[in-house]
Amino acid sequence: MDLFTSENHTQNLKDLPLAVRMRPQMLEDFMGQEHILGKGKLLRRAIEADRISSLVLYGPPGIGKTSLAWCIANITKSHYSAVNATTSNVEELRKLIAQAKLRKSSTGQKTILFIDEIHRFNKAQQDVLLPDVEDGNPVLIGATVHNPFFSLAAPLVSRSLVCELKSLKEKDIVNILLAALKDQTRGLGAVKVNADKRALNFIAKACEGDARRALNALEVGVLTTPKSKDAAVQFSLEVAEESIQKKAVVYDKDEDSHYDTASAFIKSMRGSDPDAAIYWMAKMLYAGEDPRFIARRICILAAEDVGNADPLALVLANAALQISEFVGMPEARIPLAQAVIYVACAPKSNASYLAIDKAYADIESGRVQEVPDHLKDATADGDVLGHGKDYKYAHDYPGHYVKQKYTKRKVKYYEPTDIGHEAKIKQRLEKLNNPKEG
Repeated sequence: MDLFTSENHTQNLKDLPLAVRMRPQMLEDFMGQEHILGKGKLLRRAIEADRISSLVLYGPPGIGKTSLAWCIANITKSHYSAVNATTSNVEELRKLIAQAKLRKSSTGQKTILFIDEIHRFNKAQQDVLLPDVEDGNPVLIGATVHNPFFSLAAPLVSRSLVCELKSLKEKDIVNILLAALKDQTRGLGAVKVNADKRALNFIAKACEGDARRALNALEVGVLTTPKSKDAAVQFSLEVAEESIQKKAVVYDKDEDSHYDTASAFIKSMRGSDPDAAIYWMAKMLYAGEDPRFIARRICILAAEDVGNADPLALVLANAALQISEFVGMPEARIPLAQAVIYVACAPKSNASYLAIDKAYADIESGRVQEVPDHLKDATADGDVLGHGKDYKYAHDYPGHYVKQKYTKRKVKYYEPTDIGHEAKIKQRLEKLNNPKEG
């Protein structure tokens, strides 16, 4: 099937956006999504065997949901019909389904009905699809940015193979851009372009995994930049910045700038400067840093530098980590900012961090203690071996506390400060250890 002569694409190739022209027609040309399209993976096997009856693809924009539908139609030699759920209705759906049935009965050709943003269909509209989807005519391929298990009707999901597509890696985006620059029929190969490697890498990072955005930036940059004396377009870093409307930030994930910025971020939180901490986090996010990397740094600092001076700091940091993984960028920046500000403003104590390091040092130096008999497990032969004998159960005593040895040799690691909640912990420990003074 010629993808550009379907009922929805009768325009000339040159009139279509580069992102549409460069849609892959075979799985070998498809970049990314190896977890579902790699050799031997379920979806790839289903496509190659032409055994898809209904498919739901979900994931962020620009990662290949529409392109994959094109590929499947091309590989299976199916007729391709496409609608967008934001503008379609039940009448149009019924018309397309009727046409698919007629086509199947008269020519034997299957129809792939691609519905973009399928989550925007209400329950009644989704129900219209059910009988024919179950029969596999037309073959439904739905695309959504939302988790279909929450956004689609359960009967439709149960009849579909559901696959999650992930954001494209920077190397995948660069390969897509290079393919577009080389392809003389569908891409920009007819134009002489001197593309700076830094410019392509910048676009790949700035587009945040969105191939459509990357190709749009490349196209507008190449087609609007005046040619130099050698009749070539100089696609420089400056052109790339302007094309994607984002400033290049010096932040190489593998070199000093990455580590220096992360260090400044951590030290700003430790030093209780929320404004500086927010600035360095904004720089990292703007440059394309993985929000999970940032969230992990906040969690570590909340435990290491805030500790029990404000135990809620770690709770909030962990919540920001989980939320950032769930919602993704750009919204993830909001809970991350909340956590950064809270942790930066919280009272500080590294007593817990020092305590575990002191205990580790004791273990490493060879002073390993045996567990006292009265603390050993008494469930098996405890009476014979004396395990658990004379153990005092704390809840049987006033205040749920009783003085008792918990190590054979006395140790002292945790030294709480007088700061924040830790001051209350210190007071309680002093009262328990010196009952007469309390």
